[in-house]
Amino acid sequence: MRSIVAMALLVATATVAGAQATTYDLVVANGRVMDPESGLDAVRHVGITGGRIVAVSEAPLRGRRVIDATSHVVAPGFVDLHEHGQREESYRMMVRDGVTSAFELEVGTEDVAKWYAEHEGGQLVNYGVSIGHIRVRMKVLGDPSNDLLPAGVGGTGTATAAQVAEMEALMRRGLAEGAVAAGFGSAYTPGAPMDEIRRMFTVAAEGNASAHIHMRGGVTGLDSTIATAAATGVKLHIVHVNSSTGESTLSTFLARIQAARDRGQDVTTEAYPYGAGMTSIQSALFDDWETWPDERFARHQLVATGERLTRKTFGEARAKGGTVITHGRSEAQTRAAIVSPLTMVASDGFIENGRGHPRTSGSYAKVLGKYVREERALTLMDALRKMTIEPARRLEARAPAMAARGRIREGVDADLTIFDPATVIDRATYEDATIPSAGIPFVIVGGQVVVDRGQVTTARPGRAIRAPTNPAPRGQ
Repeated sequence: MRSIVAMALLVATATVAGAQATTYDLVVANGRVMDPESGLDAVRHVGITGGRIVAVSEAPLRGRRVIDATSHVVAPGFVDLHEHGQREESYRMMVRDGVTSAFELEVGTEDVAKWYAEHEGGQLVNYGVSIGHIRVRMKVLGDPSNDLLPAGVGGTGTATAAQVAEMEALMRRGLAEGAVAAGFGSAYTPGAPMDEIRRMFTVAAEGNASAHIHMRGGVTGLDSTIATAAATGVKLHIVHVNSSTGESTLSTFLARIQAARDRGQDVTTEAYPYGAGMTSIQSALFDDWETWPDERFARHQLVATGERLTRKTFGEARAKGGTVITHGRSEAQTRAAIVSPLTMVASDGFIENGRGHPRTSGSYAKVLGKYVREERALTLMDALRKMTIEPARRLEARAPAMAARGRIREGVDADLTIFDPATVIDRATYEDATIPSAGIPFVIVGGQVVVDRGQVTTARPGRAIRAPTNPAPRGQ
């Protein structure tokens, strides 16, 4: 027995000595490493080589570069399941908020192969897309919009049987081309009956893809969406639960989701930590605008100018197009959505030509600064769970690359966010969404430093996150 113990001690000593002797590409030293998957919360040294974490050590490590993370948290890079801003301008803001993987899963695209081809060559963050029913419907029905969302027949039109069949074929093609999920927005497509949604859910279920939906109709719509998902067997993800409740209460909404989970159904959801939403002013959400009372228009803020609208200026802006921020949810509702154990954190953001919503630039820092540090409404580990391992798990069954993200352990991709828990906070506003978050000095993607002492570097290590592909000929 003594010889066995002695041998074990010798092996352990040799392993530590070997780790100390190795020179890694990059070492993150002295940080409070927090991994929601394993529960690790301790000072550790992280050794990175070849884009992967190869050592998580109690003993110091040698590196060609060493980042001293003393008094900082070293967390898995944040995974954003709902990010419309899939261009450099948005990436530069979100990465300074700690995001290392960003996905366009609600609206998605009608052409998955083309979308990925347009992003080849390296980005600041990892990226991925869904095959989107909204976009497919716009294509099949010939919607005139040049925007992300329909402004006419793609939203309100009724599809023929042949057109629905064409949509199914395009959805299948997108999944075969590697879409990581299927996207839906029944709130933006009031012309699509639930039977049409059911048929697209069936396609998603056949492809083992989760269905990410901006649903319509408040709690009644939620009930029908959950029931349709159960009937088809699709994995369901309700986007931004805090802005989907309609006239029902958030607690009722969350209780319905919990009841479905208790029945064994795969249903998840997300929230962003702001009281105002943002969308296209020409979308079907505002088709009844002419019936609104005059005082309702002031809740709407035009993104292009920052001005609050009147009946006259709303009508002018709707005719012209663009995006609008809609204020109105209470802080209590926002807090309740973020604190709920059911929700992940996702931004629903984008920045374009220097204009947008602060959620693109500050969602993650706001949760960490306001709801964890200032209000103590969440523990730090629980907040990180919502930002890392839970969104990674939502996608990894279809996109295996996500099994190497959202966690810190040997062998996984080196996507890390290093932040100061004493100072991290959002700074972007509704008037200026381009102010970066504070307290996040270093962000690492694929083992390369993309935020260095708070500044974006020239490294572009972000790669496509994609499901295995099996594309049919494009003409089919």
